[in-house]
Amino acid sequence: MQAPHRQSLRVRPIFSSRIGGPIHRGYAAGAPLLKAALRAFRRETVLPPQEARWLWFASWVALHLWDDEAWTVLSTRHLELVRGAGALTALPFVLTNRSSVYAFCGELGAAEAHEEELRAATEATGIATVPYGALALAALRGREAELAESIETSVSQAEARGEGLALTVTEFLSGTLYNALGRHDEALAAVDQAEQFCEEAPAMWALTERIEAAVRSGRPHLAGQALELLAETTQAGGTDWALGEEARCRALLSDGEVAESLYREAIERLARTRIRVESARAHLLYGEWLRGEHRRRDAREQLRTALEMFTSMGTEAFAGRAERELVATGERIRRRSVETRDELTPQEAKIARLARDGLSNAVIGERMFISQHTVAYHLRKVFSKLDITSRNQLGRVLPDRPAPAPIG
Repeated sequence: MQAPHRQSLRVRPIFSSRIGGPIHRGYAAGAPLLKAALRAFRRETVLPPQEARWLWFASWVALHLWDDEAWTVLSTRHLELVRGAGALTALPFVLTNRSSVYAFCGELGAAEAHEEELRAATEATGIATVPYGALALAALRGREAELAESIETSVSQAEARGEGLALTVTEFLSGTLYNALGRHDEALAAVDQAEQFCEEAPAMWALTERIEAAVRSGRPHLAGQALELLAETTQAGGTDWALGEEARCRALLSDGEVAESLYREAIERLARTRIRVESARAHLLYGEWLRGEHRRRDAREQLRTALEMFTSMGTEAFAGRAERELVATGERIRRRSVETRDELTPQEAKIARLARDGLSNAVIGERMFISQHTVAYHLRKVFSKLDITSRNQLGRVLPDRPAPAPIG
């Protein structure tokens, strides 16, 4: 038990007294040091309590470096540690981080479940955090009124606590919403301040919204300025997420074979990441470009892919935009449904069968590495989809086949 402690003590200064210098000298200067720290944290699977708290910060560093794999590993480990230790006061901060990013991974069900658990943790502890996951879900689903109301409440509460990050996040998500809806002038106005705060991860992502909005609004010079700032972070990050985003943004400012090559690079790179919403957006933008080049057949292929991805994820706003573009190519669209009410997701099906076989929420949670609150959340969705009111009815409505093997 001593080795992890010694290792973590060597890593910890990277995230404290030594972090300021490299970051203030630019991403290129800071990235190697921070990447080394992330590698060290990923190696150390067992940390003493006084060092485990750095996992939250390490997860945020991973997002700053566009490292979705490190973020997943470290944030999952942190959540498991917090749950295992019964550290309820830390739980809200871990959950709100995970739920917002899960939304952009296209795992909206997981994001909803984390938000449900966040609400339960807030009620139990009295500790309120900005519901970033709920904001992200509203933006991706195109629910403008819901997002506006949530932003008003969240920003006022965050300002009272001195939490300036909330304003940056809400500007970024507003840009996402309006780009998804095809209202690019409004998207550009929403992320107008992104260039001033690009050292924050949400502002980095907002730069991508600014570039798309500026190009679509006929102001490419604004997009070019934002791209310069974005490239500093993406080149330093060097991941498929980072370079895929950069390629997609460069494609928007390019023409001919260069643009096509960049769109294809973006699609290839982003397909290797967990950030499925951004991967689908690469197909959407490529399809829009192909339509502008009067290559309707090729455009339909990309737009169909985008529409299928957005629809399967439940990202209704982007699905609507993809559908409009596909119709504009002359494609006839069958009426789509973002969610089939009577169709369980794979996770819901696993939970439902375990519950059918008599396992308690606590045991199901242990087997699936989720909390009892998350199990209860999924069971409520199962009951609604199957039109039943209790687990006693699961045996009647579910196929009679063995429950899946325990996870892990």
